[in-house]
This record gives sequence, structure tokens and C-alpha cells, in this order.
Amino acid sequence: MTQRVSGRQEMGLRDLGLSVYVPTFLFAVGQGAVIPIVGLAAKDLGASVAIAGLVVTLRGIGVLAFDVPAGWLVSKFGERLAMAFGTLLVIGALAGSALSPHWAVLALCTFIMGCGWSVWLLARLAYVSDVMPAHLRGRALSTLGGMNRVGNFVGPFLFAGLAVFGGITIAYVIHIVTALCAWLLLLVLVKDADDSKGLPSHEHVNFTAVVREHSHVFLTAGIAATTIQTLRATRQLILPLWADHIGLDASAVGLVFGISMAMEMTLFYPAGSAMDRWGRKSVALPCLGIMSIGMLILPLTHGFMAITIVGLLIGFGNGLGSGIVMTLGADFSPDVGRAQFLGAWRVCGDIGTAGGPLMASAAIFAISLAGASLMMGAIGIVGLGIMVLRMPEPLHAARKAEQAKLAAEGAPAGGGS
Repeated sequence: MTQRVSGRQEMGLRDLGLSVYVPTFLFAVGQGAVIPIVGLAAKDLGASVAIAGLVVTLRGIGVLAFDVPAGWLVSKFGERLAMAFGTLLVIGALAGSALSPHWAVLALCTFIMGCGWSVWLLARLAYVSDVMPAHLRGRALSTLGGMNRVGNFVGPFLFAGLAVFGGITIAYVIHIVTALCAWLLLLVLVKDADDSKGLPSHEHVNFTAVVREHSHVFLTAGIAATTIQTLRATRQLILPLWADHIGLDASAVGLVFGISMAMEMTLFYPAGSAMDRWGRKSVALPCLGIMSIGMLILPLTHGFMAITIVGLLIGFGNGLGSGIVMTLGADFSPDVGRAQFLGAWRVCGDIGTAGGPLMASAAIFAISLAGASLMMGAIGIVGLGIMVLRMPEPLHAARKAEQAKLAAEGAPAGGGS
């Protein structure tokens, strides 16, 4: 429910429907259509299997490389202009990918695509962090994460249905169309958060100063966020490989992974409600703990039913953490210098997303597939310990800061939804 706070409208969850959630879903559908075919497109252009794998990783590297510049863009120009720039980057990269004459051109376009995605992700996070009160932020950001998951799930099926008309290239066309539609909705419906709250226009803060001031957050909660993203990324590599290792065919492997993803998609709103009611740790701890246990027991599975149960367990843990990394970043971020803080915060998560599979691949090569799974589970347990012992509950601090600000403005603090 929308409440009036200090002369302005405080936004509720429904207010984000057309302005944030629908564009997020559309953009994620395009991502879901493109991600599976990048490696295939590289191979069609003459790349070897190893080079095709490198091209695929350039998307994540582009996201990671542009996290800090994306924070600067949002801080200087606001969310709307930053997302417009990100959309242009993505569309240009998609068009270049579709028309690439050589895998090297495709590789460059894939990297630029990741840069554009980074701007999109950070601008949406900064906007929702600004406009949503602490008592609704968990549900708002878990739903944002849920829309990403649903869109990424729908995208491959949409591509599969349309591929008969245009082959691999149709995936890029799908993403161009969905990105344009998403951006047009944002252009019409979204005002910069500073404007909507009557704040001074995009105050510029030194990035290094922000990181130094909040170094304790990055060295505790930031490490926990990196661990969560590492497990999320490596389970996408290790779970299918283990299914293949124990003799399941391709259709069974896809079924195991699909069941795990379906479990994730059902939990985003309950996870957000738990975050807002009982605190962020109420889902962060079981998310990390359950995924870690799943990775530790995965090498004990030797049949379809056993690996499906473990896949459901990992999916349950990951689903519980829907939006948790974004919510922690929003809670810990300061009012002044928020975009710069979130840029650094996204680096923490994206290091895990990009580096996790590389670490797991090295472990598979040096030890074994089972050893890699055990190592990832152990890393998760270390992250869990840091979260338990060193990370404060951010919801309490966020609520106190919000109440103090509202008291200073002479308005009552909202508590409903």
C-alpha cells in the first residue's frame, strides 16, 4: 500500500509493476534467449570449443568490468539516462553479434553486451533501493530477482519456438525487441529516484572514499555475497557435469536442471516476505547453508532420483536467497554515494559469478569433479561462518536510519505493506 511520507508519496510494491517488474521480465526473456546460443554462434563462425567457451565467459567479464563505471553513470546522469545508455550498448552489441563475420567480432560484441547489462542491473537496483522503504525492500528486490529467473526460464523456450524462422540469429532479434520494449516502458514510467524524492540532483561522491568508508561492509557482507554468487554460478557447471558423469543422457540432465530451476522460481515472494519480517539473515543463512550442503553431498549421488533430490535441495536453497544479494547491498548502501557503493557491491557478487566457474574448472582439472564439488561446498561453509560471526543484521540498522530520517522530517514511519 502506498503511504505519504513527508510530503511525498512513498512507493509500494504495486507501484513497481509496470515501471520495474515488467521491464525486468522483458529484458530477462531476451537474456534467456541469447545466453544459451553464444557458444554455438561462436562455433558457427569458426571458433574451436575452447575459444567458444572463452567467448561465453566474456559476457560475465563485461558485466564485472563495467560495474564501477555503471555506478559513476548512475550517479552522474541518473537511472533513466543510465538505462538508456545501457540499452543502446546492448542493442548495438546484439546487432553486431547477429551480423558478425568472425568469432573475434562476436567476442567483442559479447563483452560490450555484458557492459550494457551491467548498467541495466545497477540502475534498477539503485532505483529500487532509493524509492522502497526498508520494510518493503526484501519483497521488492526478491520479486525483482524472481522476474529475472522467470524471464531467463521463458527466453530459451521462446527462442526454441522461433528458431525455425531465423536460426540462431533470431535469439538476437528477440533480445533487441524485448530490450526496446523494456526501455520504452522505463522511459515513460520511471522518474529518477532523486527527482521522485525531492533530493538534490545526483550528488557526486568519490568512489574510493565510499569504498574506504564502508570497507568493513565489503570485508564481511561483501565476502558473504561473493560466496553466495560463487555457489550459484558453480552449481550451473557442476550439477550437469555430475549428472553426465553418473551416466544420465542429455534429456535427463536437462530435466534435473530444469526441476532445480523450477524450485527456485516458486520461492521468490515467500523469501522476500521472510526477509522483511524476520530480517535478511533469516534467508541468507539457510540459502548459503543449504546450497553448501547440496554441493557437499552431490558426489554421493549415483542415480537419477538421488541427483534430482540434491538438485531440488540446491534449488530450494538458491530460491530462498532470491534477491538477497541485492537486498543486502541496498540495506548497507548510504544515502549519499549510493550508486558508487552499489557499483562496488556488484563487483563483490560478480567476482563470484565470473570467478566461481573458473575456480571450479581449475579444481576439476587439478583434483576431480567430485573434489571440485566438495571444495565449493567448503567455500560455502566458510562464507556461512563469516555471515554468522561478522555480518550484522542490516534490516535493524536500515529501519533505525529510516525512522531517524522520518522523525527529523516530522513524519511517522510507515510499517505496513
